[in-house]
Amino acid sequence: MNILEKIIADKYKEVDERKSLIPVKLLEKSIFFDGQVVSMKKYIQHPEKSGIIAEFKRKSPSKGLINGNAQVETVSIGYMQAGASALSILTDKEYFGGSNEDLKTARKFNFCPILRKDFVVDEYQLIEAKSIGADCVLLIAAALEPEKLKSLTYFAKSLGLEVLLEVHDGEELEKSLNDGVDLVGVNNRNLKTFDVSIETSLELVDRIPSSFVKISESGISDPNTLVKLKKAGFDGFLIGENFMKSSRPEQAAYNFIKEYKRLLGAGALSKA
Repeated sequence: MNILEKIIADKYKEVDERKSLIPVKLLEKSIFFDGQVVSMKKYIQHPEKSGIIAEFKRKSPSKGLINGNAQVETVSIGYMQAGASALSILTDKEYFGGSNEDLKTARKFNFCPILRKDFVVDEYQLIEAKSIGADCVLLIAAALEPEKLKSLTYFAKSLGLEVLLEVHDGEELEKSLNDGVDLVGVNNRNLKTFDVSIETSLELVDRIPSSFVKISESGISDPNTLVKLKKAGFDGFLIGENFMKSSRPEQAAYNFIKEYKRLLGAGALSKA
C-alpha cells in the first residue's frame, strides 16, 4: 500500500467517526454555512494579484514536521498582506497536522478565497467545508474514481463551493475532467513516490482546456520558476512548504512575491 492509499483508507474511517459525532444538521447551523463564497477563480485571475495560493501546513508525510510553531492568524494575514491571491489551509490532522479550527481561524481574519486542502472522499466533507468557511475544495483524481469525483464535484457546486481538481498525469486529466470543475491543479509531486518535477506541469499545461483556471502545485521554490510557469500558460501557483519551512512564513512569502513581481516587470520591460 502506497502512502496515498493509506491516507485514503484512514480518511474513510475518520469521516465515518466524524459523521457519528457531528451530524449534518449541526454543520448546517454554522454561522459560515449560508455565507457568500469568495471566488478563487476570480482572485487567481485578477491582473493586480500574484496568482499565488499560499498554503498553511505544519507537517507532511514526505518531510515530517515543517513548522510546529506557526500561528494561523499571523501567517494567513501576513500571506494576504504579502500579495497572495488566496489561502490553502490543510485540515488533515493525522498526516499534515491541520484541523478544521485552522480554517475557521483563517476565515475569521481574512476576506479572500480559502481552499480547504484535505482528502475528500465523501459528501459529508463538502458540507463540513462549507460549515467551516471554505470557498473552494480539493478533489484528487488519484484518490477517486471518475464517477465518484464527478458526483462530488456537482454536490460541491450545489453548496456554492468552487472545485480545484488535482491531477498528476495526462491519464488522470482525461479521465477526471468534467464541466463542474473550476480550477485544474497539476501536482508536481508524485503522491506515490513523492518525487517532484516541474516538468509535470509543463507537459500538461496545453492539455488543459482554456476554460479552466490552470494551477501548478508543489515543489516551487524559486520565483524564476513561477515566471517560466506563467509564460507556459499557468494562471496560479500553490506554494506551501517553501514558505512554511521559514521561521516567519509570511515574510518568506513577501520576499518571494516581491522578487516574482520584479522579474515579471523586468520581462515586460525587456519586451518593450
